[in-house]
Amino acid sequence: MIALGSDHAGLPLKKVIMKHLDDLKITYKDYGAYSNESVHYPEYGVKAAKAVANGECEKGIIFCGTGVGISISANKVKGIRCVNCSEPYSALMGRQHNDTNMLALGSRVVGDELAKMIVDTWLNGEFLGGRHQIRVDQIKEVDETGEIK
Repeated sequence: MIALGSDHAGLPLKKVIMKHLDDLKITYKDYGAYSNESVHYPEYGVKAAKAVANGECEKGIIFCGTGVGISISANKVKGIRCVNCSEPYSALMGRQHNDTNMLALGSRVVGDELAKMIVDTWLNGEFLGGRHQIRVDQIKEVDETGEIK
């Protein structure tokens, strides 16, 4: 299951991706926002990130105007590795090299069709392990201790 979250600015693109996930028969849970009323992105980025971190959802996709603020918020949750993407190559590398478990998209940056391509690339990407596992383990160590030994 995919955790979804957005602020008001990200809501239109989230709705596009919800329809896309429906078409792909991929289940998701929407953690808000649900209207165009102005809200604060950290609340929704963290809600979706906590669902991924606690295992309720396998991965997460979050949306705001640029994807930047909501990705920063999600990355503050222990265990989250969220990549903000505006093109498919970074989405693929985020999965293959960084084992990202969340994707952030900016609705004011990425058009609907490009967003679908990014989501598909990210969802289909697989972590390569090997030398990349060492680096992901270092990220996890920082998550746990605040430093790399």
